[in-house]
Amino acid sequence: MEPTKVVAHKTLRVKSGRFSLGTTLMHVVLIAWALTTIYPLFWIVNNSFKMSRDVMNDSFAFAWSPVLTNYMNAFDRMNIGMSYVNSLIMSFSTVFLVLLFGGLAAYVLSRFQFRGKRTIYSILYATLLIPAFATVVPVYELLIHTKLVNTYLGLILPQTAGNLTFATLIIAGYMATIPKELEEASFIDGCNRWQMFTKVFLPISQPVFASASIFVFLWSYNDLFSALIFVNKENVRPIVALLNEISSQYGTDFGLMATAVSLTVIPVLLVYLFISKYIEKGLTEGAIKG
Repeated sequence: MEPTKVVAHKTLRVKSGRFSLGTTLMHVVLIAWALTTIYPLFWIVNNSFKMSRDVMNDSFAFAWSPVLTNYMNAFDRMNIGMSYVNSLIMSFSTVFLVLLFGGLAAYVLSRFQFRGKRTIYSILYATLLIPAFATVVPVYELLIHTKLVNTYLGLILPQTAGNLTFATLIIAGYMATIPKELEEASFIDGCNRWQMFTKVFLPISQPVFASASIFVFLWSYNDLFSALIFVNKENVRPIVALLNEISSQYGTDFGLMATAVSLTVIPVLLVYLFISKYIEKGLTEGAIKG
């Protein structure tokens, strides 16, 4: 065998070995990360099928004889069904408003050239640095004056305002990558600006809209801080606020607590599984400006 071929063969073997070692380490790390993420969820669901005394005695044992008492009590004693409905109404309404106004704002920022555009971008980025806690008092005062405290809009509007900047920026970044030739072709076909947004930009931007929707839904659904302040009555109380009261009302019933947490996670998993195929594509393509 020629010397050059021997060197090339050894180099290929070394690279192949390194690639196999790197791939193995990567899989080990991902498996370890998955276990730390999946096992706590399995532990909660498993304990939800046990009585409280069994959870106290051995919480890590598998529930070989599952019971549904905790789930029945969750709907009878805690009225978790109403909290479910409240959370879904508020979260989906927030997602809808954020995508509507954020999509329109992103379309203008990404496809129009006008004076003050950079200033608007600077203001949007600056608002991301403002913590939500700093706006609680003025927002609460506004809700009191408009009589929206302890109503659906009392939580929907603040959450919409809080998530609107994030959605606008990532959608604008994605729309900026759409070729200008599509816009020109739409003008030739007689589309106005609204038709162009709904028939051209909106379908093409489905991945980034899906990515924004899952993040907005998660932030809205899990927003305990705002829920405790703006909607603290039982008839409009979301499910995260209900969980906060379980420790005081049913502090010794750990099986019921595990059941409530399990029921809380279900909508998040369903929403994620429904649009997960769009998330990676939307985030990666939206980060590239062409």
